[in-house]
Amino acid sequence: MAATPAHAGPRPAAGARFFCTAGRGLEPFLMREVRARLAATQVEYISGKVFFTTCSDLNMLKKLKSAERLFLLIKKQFPLNVPSVNKGKIFNEMQNLVNDDPESWLNAISIWKNLLELDTKKGKLSQRDANPLKRKVEENDIINPKKLKTEQMQELQESRECQLEKEIEEETPEQDFLTKREKSQEAFQNDVVKAGDTQNQKDLTFRVSCRCSGAIAKTFTAQEVGRVIGIAVMKQFGWKADLRNPNLEIFIHLNDVYSVVGIPVFRVPLASRAYIKTAGLRSTIAWAMASLAEIKNCHCPQRVSILLFLTFHLGKSLS
Repeated sequence: MAATPAHAGPRPAAGARFFCTAGRGLEPFLMREVRARLAATQVEYISGKVFFTTCSDLNMLKKLKSAERLFLLIKKQFPLNVPSVNKGKIFNEMQNLVNDDPESWLNAISIWKNLLELDTKKGKLSQRDANPLKRKVEENDIINPKKLKTEQMQELQESRECQLEKEIEEETPEQDFLTKREKSQEAFQNDVVKAGDTQNQKDLTFRVSCRCSGAIAKTFTAQEVGRVIGIAVMKQFGWKADLRNPNLEIFIHLNDVYSVVGIPVFRVPLASRAYIKTAGLRSTIAWAMASLAEIKNCHCPQRVSILLFLTFHLGKSLS
């Protein structure tokens, strides 16, 4: 078994279960990668998906090169029984994906929130410690931006107090003035707290993304399945549906082999490489070819040049 990666960072709860989607034929590459890179356990695969358990943080999960998308697993079970006539029974089975084990949904949401919150905190700390030289130069400038910002805040506070004084000028008593200012400050603090608590589970907004194939796709459309699951989620957890900009996306794949429910960990697929402007070959396939060629361990320029030649021309012919 591969050694656990030595790094200090935000980690999910022990035994967090994930799955990745992969191109056909790339499952063995992805299985090897999650074992080596993430020290993953309980690694298994079905066509197009690899399931695994890991304690790695988001920074390590982002480094997967042979995966298309990464999901936090909520539920994996046998396929739904699709009788030819009784649609009501099928609807009931779909709703049971939510109602049978709500605890697994809440646990997955908790892990998902912790992952994102810890990663955000780590990002803020790294940004704060990123450029000490730049911060030193700013402190020695003739005009100190920090001081300027403080002065602007003081002026803004004074103008607010003046406005409050004018509003209560007719009421005159000092006690009324203090009461009104305290209420104003309290209302402002409540707004801040409310903004900070938008990620509470009752305040979550969601949408359902469905993919159906096999017998169930002949009976229901993906939109119908999404509507049934969405209604069940709203009734069970009290979340609100938002198709445009949800906090949470729920992914469901139903076919003749399995039923899988998960949460996308990242909005952008892992396979999209921001640093590559023009890609001729699919990034996951290119990585698999590079891993087969063992470029890291080889010192043969001819071998590398042949691989690069094949990658360029194969990508050009496929595009």
